[in-house]
Amino acid sequence: MATQALASTDGLRVFAATHARFDDVRTMVGPKKPTSSVCWCLSHRIPAKLNRELAGTERADFVEALTRRRTKPGVLAYDGDEVVGWAAVAPRADLPFARSTKIPHVDDQAAWSVWCIRVRPGHRGRGISHVLLEGAVAYAVQQGAPVIEGYPVDNRGEKVDLTMAYVGTRKVFEAAGFELAMRTEATSAGFPRVIMRRNA
Repeated sequence: MATQALASTDGLRVFAATHARFDDVRTMVGPKKPTSSVCWCLSHRIPAKLNRELAGTERADFVEALTRRRTKPGVLAYDGDEVVGWAAVAPRADLPFARSTKIPHVDDQAAWSVWCIRVRPGHRGRGISHVLLEGAVAYAVQQGAPVIEGYPVDNRGEKVDLTMAYVGTRKVFEAAGFELAMRTEATSAGFPRVIMRRNA
């Protein structure tokens, strides 16, 4: 499994979520009880109807199949051999965001989206979200993305509810070299969401 890291800092390294790393994907986005129908980071990846239809272990099977594709479903952050973070990244054209009215298209470039950043409990406050975002950008660029987008909250320094913090904050994206491209009508945890962009 030893491949070159997409990003690294302070002992943290980020790798693509390959099939060989599926157990680590499960650790980051799967449920403690395999039959539970939790998100599995599918709610913004697949159409709402399919998301409702997939139940329990079907969700795990669907994500496992994603890791077998040429384009992987995201990236994983590691502290040594321990997985500590996840970021979902994919072409916007392949996601429900492609048809979103609340998060509009900035232009007709073939943008890639980073829409979920998760840090494992007990590891927060170490800058893991920053290295995850760098790794997600690096992966998208490797795959030929001309521009990368995120849809974080513009919380202006106010505390964001942890259950909704997965969308990221404007500050985290700005620290990764993203710039404000557009404001949106979407909200999360009571805060407005913005479209942040970074060219490849």
